[in-house]
Amino acid sequence: MKKVLVSLPEGIFNQVHDLKGKLGESDSEVVRTMVISFLSEKGYLAKREEE
Repeated sequence: MKKVLVSLPEGIFNQVHDLKGKLGESDSEVVRTMVISFLSEKGYLAKREEE
């Protein structure tokens, strides 16, 4: 697993913080869940698996 440093505007960070416990137990888990969900929804993960 790779780690990435991400800067978020305060308003977005507050939204991430509010989702703790629903999408993950930490801010990083929430962001990871959001990114994976977005990529899946847009079909990028399915395309990757086909290659």
